[in-house]
Amino acid sequence: MKSASGEEILTLVFIYSGEFAERVIRNLINDPSFCKSCDLYCDSCKYDVYSYVRHIRAAMQLQDPSELPAFIDEPEKYMPKKIPKADLCVASGLHKDLLLELPHHIQKVGVKGLVVPIEDFIEVPLGLRKQVEERCQELGLETAFPKPFCSLKPAADKPLISRFVTELKVGRPSLEISTTRRDKYEVIDSKIVRRSAPCGSTWYVEKKIIGVETKRELLYDAVAKAHHSYPCTATMSVDPEMKEPILHIGGFTIREEVEKALKKT
Repeated sequence: MKSASGEEILTLVFIYSGEFAERVIRNLINDPSFCKSCDLYCDSCKYDVYSYVRHIRAAMQLQDPSELPAFIDEPEKYMPKKIPKADLCVASGLHKDLLLELPHHIQKVGVKGLVVPIEDFIEVPLGLRKQVEERCQELGLETAFPKPFCSLKPAADKPLISRFVTELKVGRPSLEISTTRRDKYEVIDSKIVRRSAPCGSTWYVEKKIIGVETKRELLYDAVAKAHHSYPCTATMSVDPEMKEPILHIGGFTIREEVEKALKKT
């Protein structure tokens, strides 16, 4: 598929269960009914700014893991009957045996990479992640297991996944911020979202810090409140690998990016 300029666009297929992937999809297509966090104060800050609907070949929802047997001997019976060819597959919320089977199925139809966001380590424990990663390597698939999804960054050895981050402008947030003096205080005056968290939370966080004093503790508090209010879908259980709740990792990430943007002002 080509863009209006004649360039090949990156294509995606989502294979998922649960609400998280739907949130990412609705953010990517910029569904006008999606972000309601500001309620009556919504000024449509992100609508008509972008839409990546042409990049999404399919969104295929599978049965919730709670509705399936604990162990699945023939996982192919529960997989999509027909997966369209695409550059990347984003898989979220799947039964462990289906996720383990997925690389084989997507590789057969010409998909070249697999992104598995980890918002809850119980869904994708370390052992399963290593197994899936090994299968992808055997099949020649690019892989990424961002924990959480808003930690995903471009990587020189992963050109397709890097295109996902740079062309669809989602992954680890990237911001531009300007400040002004108000009385004797420096406050945030304006912002530009260059890249958003895949769930869209960056747009909300950045809106809520307009007018906030740049004093660290005040800014940290404003970012944390906005991040929790969106709300982030990552687990609050302590991840055994990260030694922190994954939700906190997401909060630290946007906070670091706000600080980084302030240093450039």
